[in-house]
Amino acid sequence: MTPGSNIPLPVTRVTVDVAAPVRLDVSGLLLTADGKVRSDDDFIFYNQPTGPGVTYRSGGGTSPDAITVDTTAVPPGIEKIVVTASPDAAGQTFQGIEPTATLRNADDGAVLATFTPPQLGSETALVIVEVYLRNGAWKARAVGQGYANGLAGIATDFGVSVEEPAPSAPPAPPLQAPAAPVAAAPPMAPPAPPAPPAPPAPPSGKINLDKGRVSLQKNQTVSLVKGGRPLLSQVKMGLGWEPAYRGKDIDLDASVIAYGPQRNHIDSCYFGKLSIVGGAIKHSGDNLTGEGGGDDEVIVVDLGRLPQEVTGLVFTVNSFSGQKFTEVAKAYCRLVDAASGEELVRFDLTGAEAQTGVMMAKLIRQFSGEWEMTAMGDFVKSRTVRGMVKPAAQAL
Repeated sequence: MTPGSNIPLPVTRVTVDVAAPVRLDVSGLLLTADGKVRSDDDFIFYNQPTGPGVTYRSGGGTSPDAITVDTTAVPPGIEKIVVTASPDAAGQTFQGIEPTATLRNADDGAVLATFTPPQLGSETALVIVEVYLRNGAWKARAVGQGYANGLAGIATDFGVSVEEPAPSAPPAPPLQAPAAPVAAAPPMAPPAPPAPPAPPAPPSGKINLDKGRVSLQKNQTVSLVKGGRPLLSQVKMGLGWEPAYRGKDIDLDASVIAYGPQRNHIDSCYFGKLSIVGGAIKHSGDNLTGEGGGDDEVIVVDLGRLPQEVTGLVFTVNSFSGQKFTEVAKAYCRLVDAASGEELVRFDLTGAEAQTGVMMAKLIRQFSGEWEMTAMGDFVKSRTVRGMVKPAAQAL
């Protein structure tokens, strides 16, 4: 479908799921002829998953969230159900993220249509599609209307009461001390100039490789772009660690999990499977002790040869023997240019939890073609890469 196009619905129950390289929050609103909800009960989302004729289903991080409309159960007076989506991460926009809505027969899953809104940028929420009643027949229309003020902006637009208009409102409490004397509100109060500088503060600190080696902290992101060009050559992800107590070997296993655009698990590369996706990802093999300098295990990724279906990679380390990461020291991951040996990005794990698995970093392919690397450092209770597939999908 293209923006503004519509199709008749050949079924009475239709499901709309919205997929993207990152996790999305999907919701539905039941609207009357004036384009408004009747009450907040007509806003269907994860905290209110059911309404008259409309239900929300969570994908749990492994599949897209979805809204199902049973047109036979939609109450009289409701003429339209709009399906919206917004990135789960606070403040994230749709820049470089290509969401796709898929309309399906809710009973057998058959695809009725798909729609990918074009040319997205600073939008933080979208009305993706709408299911609407026209001359007694139900249809679906591709919309793709963006909002810069998030899901709260959409909800307010359609008449839902939103008590906290925006997540960026936390700075509001420190406006002035609770001293409420009215006399203390002379003309000096209007100086609102300090407010404009606040908006520029939200940059996520994303950087590229132009200034040389990048050292990341937890949750920081670097765009793998150098000289204006995406890095699409062969890189090595080196992972290393040391026993926290001398003389005590630590057997950890480094792996990488490959995902598709709907966070679907494509394959895992680890000591038991040293090559995946046609050889575009290869593993160096197992290190049983953690002793010695340099990288303990290396995973080679040919970014330029990765199939288009691979849109996300999560690099993990697990302790198959059951030793916890509180017994590990100096754990790190580093991205190296395979041709020159130059270290491009490094992330040193500074904290530790008594768990047997950790997600070290993720690489996500952007709509514009380049890859972004984000430092993670999130611990998971899992001794094998198999147990990391689901939590890693949720973290994409």
